[in-house]
Amino acid sequence: QVQLVESGGGLVQPGGSLRLSCAASGFTLDYYAIGWFRQAPGKEREDISCISSSDGSTYYADSVKGRFTISRDNAKNTVYLQMNSLKPEDTAVYYCAAASVWDITTIQAMCPDGEYDYWGQGTQVTVSS
Repeated sequence: QVQLVESGGGLVQPGGSLRLSCAASGFTLDYYAIGWFRQAPGKEREDISCISSSDGSTYYADSVKGRFTISRDNAKNTVYLQMNSLKPEDTAVYYCAAASVWDITTIQAMCPDGEYDYWGQGTQVTVSS
């Protein structure tokens, strides 16, 4: 069964760090761009980061740029989101998603604007005030 599972969330103090993992089963992440999203209570879902399937091209939202780092380990079929200097405003449920938008020139899946094929169930990140 095709599945994405997020892990690594939890409670952390302001200024602390967490590393989230997004592990795929039932398919390989080698051919997918992976995005990270978050949704806080009462707020709309926010696209915070993405990494292409092969060349390591990345995207970061202004809200997390300089603090978060996305990476992938295709051998482990896993994508990571390293979160440093966490703020209370980072409190949210964090989701990963896989996209297969193929670029014929670079021969890889690129980060899309909005359409993703698979979504995880999310992991809670709470940064205490």
